Amino acid sequence: MHKLTHLVMFVLAFCATPLLAQAQSSVDLKEWEVPWEKSGPRDPFAENKNTVWFVGQRSGYLARLDVETGHFSKVELEEGSGPHNLIVGHDGIVWYAGNRKALIGRYDPEVKEMQKIAMPDPAARDPHTLVFDGKGHIWFTVQNGNFVGRLNINSHAIDLIPSKTDGSRPYGIKIAADGTVWVVLFGTNKLAKINPKTLTLSEVELPRDEARPRRLEVTSDGRIWYVDYAKGRLGVFNPESENIEEWVIPSGEASRPYGMAADSQGRIWMVASGVDPNLFIGFDPATDTFFSSTPIPSGGRTVRHMHYYEPTGTVWFGTDTNYIGRAIVEPEKAVSQQ
Repeated sequence: MHKLTHLVMFVLAFCATPLLAQAQSSVDLKEWEVPWEKSGPRDPFAENKNTVWFVGQRSGYLARLDVETGHFSKVELEEGSGPHNLIVGHDGIVWYAGNRKALIGRYDPEVKEMQKIAMPDPAARDPHTLVFDGKGHIWFTVQNGNFVGRLNINSHAIDLIPSKTDGSRPYGIKIAADGTVWVVLFGTNKLAKINPKTLTLSEVELPRDEARPRRLEVTSDGRIWYVDYAKGRLGVFNPESENIEEWVIPSGEASRPYGMAADSQGRIWMVASGVDPNLFIGFDPATDTFFSSTPIPSGGRTVRHMHYYEPTGTVWFGTDTNYIGRAIVEPEKAVSQQ
């Protein structure tokens, strides 16, 4: 695709101040300290209202938090696994990215069985972020290997799709309602789009050369939201109009927005990881305003990925300060589950 500055209107809010006209609100944040020191807890995934799974990237484990009791349990992985991310199916099976072992792992907690699915190409050395497509596949990124992959959940067959741009670092990944796979290419100022039927990959180039999109979300209206880690912006791409809009995050260009999530109302939540303490920030597309900002109690240091769990209206995250955190972004849902 040609550079979008030649194809679309680009709107950039260089000053965040006008967006803060509304009174700032805060959300209910709670953190659970992980009992294994400096273990790198990250990428929690809520299986249900009481059970949250996550990985220990530095120490090499899968872990489960019982939200009601605060009890943690751990499943050790082989040394050097470097698990990066996990997701949990409706059947309770835990899938994780063995980032330093070039594999995707499948763990059945019912029978305590572990399977390891190796990448079919040694160049795909670092599976990164996993996401279900609801059609029998797990899609994933391979950051330094420069691929996007698709795993068949039943057969364990893997398709690898090379990125078109060298060193593009495929990172965050989400599936749109129509099945289209969207990826941010963190080593570039681009997004990638994959047709799930043909496995063809095309690129969308963002107008600013210095942009470095790191995570993304797809809202129900089909728009693609991303955070620009390099320049402290929230952006949105409309695939129908090819229009791009961006807003400077309230904490400024050095805010380093990283983990992000969208709730059932289409509001966007992100964490500014370049400030201390990290700030959990909400943006409402209905009004184009940043309406909420909450300091993370432990400081956060860095929040790398977030998971929205709709039944309880909560966003889960891990911190480099060794905590698993929960933000109640839709209190009415949380109350209904009590």
